[in-house]
Amino acid sequence: MIDIQALIAAGLLAVSAVALTSAVVVPLLPGEARAAKRHQALIGQRQAAERVQSISRREQVAKSLKEIEDKETKARINLEMRLTQAGLAISKGRFYAFSAAGGLLAGLFGFLAGGDALLALGLAFAAGLGLPRWLLSYLRNRRMNRFILELPNAMDVIVRGIRSGLPVGDCLRIIAREAQEPVKSEFRAVIEAQALGISLADAVARLYERMPVPEANFFAIVIGIQEKSGGNLSEALGNLSRVLRDRRKMADKVKAMSMEAKASAAIIASLPFVVALLAYLTSPDYISLLWTTTIGQLALGGSALWMIIGVFVMSRMIRFDI
Repeated sequence: MIDIQALIAAGLLAVSAVALTSAVVVPLLPGEARAAKRHQALIGQRQAAERVQSISRREQVAKSLKEIEDKETKARINLEMRLTQAGLAISKGRFYAFSAAGGLLAGLFGFLAGGDALLALGLAFAAGLGLPRWLLSYLRNRRMNRFILELPNAMDVIVRGIRSGLPVGDCLRIIAREAQEPVKSEFRAVIEAQALGISLADAVARLYERMPVPEANFFAIVIGIQEKSGGNLSEALGNLSRVLRDRRKMADKVKAMSMEAKASAAIIASLPFVVALLAYLTSPDYISLLWTTTIGQLALGGSALWMIIGVFVMSRMIRFDI
């Protein structure tokens, strides 16, 4: 009888020999060798194209960032731009006229009330130069804070609109029609700029000029990079919206944690003035030696100098940049 195990072993050896021969001999054949070379060449070309595309994309991103940095360096914020950033629809001439009128009225009131020309001059200077500038800065900062709070919601509108099939222009129109101020008016200006033939990247760059905050700069960078090098705009804006919300949460958390230090600094800074006022109310002859004698004046000047240094150091210690 034929040994079955011997037949199985012979069959396995034959299969192994055929497989080994195919693996060694077939690549040496002319047709197979040319096919393998073509395959390797295609793989090499594909890898080279991917490397070139990656390098080109990095160069475009770097170029976009460089252009935005150049615009930031060249940008100069004048009075008209500050009025626009504050949301005031007045010209520079009217601002100067209102400031001069306020200073004149304050100086006249001080002169009539006290009869002192120096006091009247100080009130006129404060009301004509200091108060309008402070009010303009306050309105500007308040409007920027409102813009920062509302911008992530506007980005979410763009993300949801793009994912649902709407073009970017329609998403911007929705924001310009339904968003909260000042995002509503700022995006309306972007739509108007596009209607004049300006590209989306340039229009958003002008948005950063009107709202010089890091959040608007990030938005301009994302739009500029996407327009020049392509990419998934909805994903990029979604990530940016999440980053902006996290920045806001971190800022609020730091503000809450630093309130104790700010309160302590305010108490320490106001304590000498409170003690001096109480001492003057209870013993005016005792405290008046500080400004009636030479030694007292020197001590008062030195104390004021050290007080200013201490307040400056405390303000630097409780100031955090996010």
